[in-house]
Amino acid sequence: MGTNTPNHRKSTGIRLPLWAAGLLGVLLLVLLLLGSYWLFKTIQNAVASFEVVDPEFTTTVIEDAPDNEAAAPNAPVNNPPENAAAPIISADALEPWSGTERVSILLLGIDQRCEEDGPTHTDSIMVLTIDPVGQEASLLSIPRDLWVDIPDFWADRINQANYLGETHEYPGGGPALAMRTVENLLGVPIDYYVAVNFDAFIEAIDLVGGIEIDVPEAIDDPQYPDRCYGYDPFQIEAGQQLLNGEQALKYARTRATLGGDVDRAGRQQAVMLAARDQIIQLNKLPQLVAQAPQLWLTFQKNVRTNMTPDEAVQLALLAQEIPRENISTAVIGYDYVYPETTQDGRQVLVPVRENIRELRDQIFTPPVVPTPVIENLPALMAEENARVAVYNGTAVFGLAGETQSYLEENGVNVTEVGNADSAAYTTSQVITYGSFPNTAQYLTQLMHIPPLNISTAQNPEGDFDVLVIIGNDWSVPTP
Repeated sequence: MGTNTPNHRKSTGIRLPLWAAGLLGVLLLVLLLLGSYWLFKTIQNAVASFEVVDPEFTTTVIEDAPDNEAAAPNAPVNNPPENAAAPIISADALEPWSGTERVSILLLGIDQRCEEDGPTHTDSIMVLTIDPVGQEASLLSIPRDLWVDIPDFWADRINQANYLGETHEYPGGGPALAMRTVENLLGVPIDYYVAVNFDAFIEAIDLVGGIEIDVPEAIDDPQYPDRCYGYDPFQIEAGQQLLNGEQALKYARTRATLGGDVDRAGRQQAVMLAARDQIIQLNKLPQLVAQAPQLWLTFQKNVRTNMTPDEAVQLALLAQEIPRENISTAVIGYDYVYPETTQDGRQVLVPVRENIRELRDQIFTPPVVPTPVIENLPALMAEENARVAVYNGTAVFGLAGETQSYLEENGVNVTEVGNADSAAYTTSQVITYGSFPNTAQYLTQLMHIPPLNISTAQNPEGDFDVLVIIGNDWSVPTP
């Protein structure tokens, strides 16, 4: 790791005030809890009186517990920090999200046990992605046993990233390392994170009156883990069930089905969507307003995020515009992984990279929106007058020259051809050095390159503005 690791852990998340924690925290916890302007306006006047804080996760200690349920010694007590400054909320927070780029948020469920006040693992990992232009959202669940490379460390289960980041005082802490690990796995940027512990999950479900779930199969889990490394057996019958917060947590966390961790990821998504439907269909927003102080106390203790209050509100206003039919879910399941046993005997899931890449493209590629800009693309490309280099990233001799001829026939200014740093590129790439959006888009159309394979860089190694690296997915079209 680098030598600039800080001497002490710096907490990077911020605590959101009432209106943001109540709206955003529940929003992200239950998959785009669609708030409304009415709710926002109702509690808007109370904004200035609430604090933004950035605590570590703590666990709740129950006073006067029975002898057989005594709290762990030295377990921390939740006490809100004092003298925290009130937030400064800008007028821009009242406006809907103005960006056009896809926004991706890493959702982390923290596996925190009763006596822990230090580094923890993640019990669930999801990526929520929102397309502001296409008005679509997707939720991708990542199994916690997925075997991945953790940047600056080693290969391990993906749920170790948060723990390693906290333990080794990684810049930005555990969530920052978890974000970087997921970025490396999927090949897409992650903009924000929201981390919640079990208490926040339970409280959020209870505050909306529980959830109705259609359980596809009966579950009997005699070894369901309690909060203190013991057992708290869990059973549920198949069919329509009404679950409170504690029951919903068990249903979302149990692994006692044939599909194990993959089945569990699907149940977690079902719980989130059920909570969203409960709020919308039963008009729970007035109740949430009445319970706002309780929401604030819960999320003050049990939620961490790197969003600013302005970003939280604007994303909430964006989320409310997305119809339910435009929200999709996906799980990195057994079509994308295979089970393996490590040398030290651990059961893990090894990713099938090509399959995961295809799933990623389905989720993160924006829909095609026909516009006049696309129709005029050749002329707009010519106006940019970009110098294009074509490098062969395959073992096919002469493919760069053939591609040069094809592109020049279509008006592209190819000024250089050569070989890439490898002959094993699976897919073609477009790298722009500067602002040449129309040239990049035109190239992706001519060569059928996925939009995710467009990237930007600085300081090209040659005298060109745009670099095309040919992959094994490309062949020059037959005239």
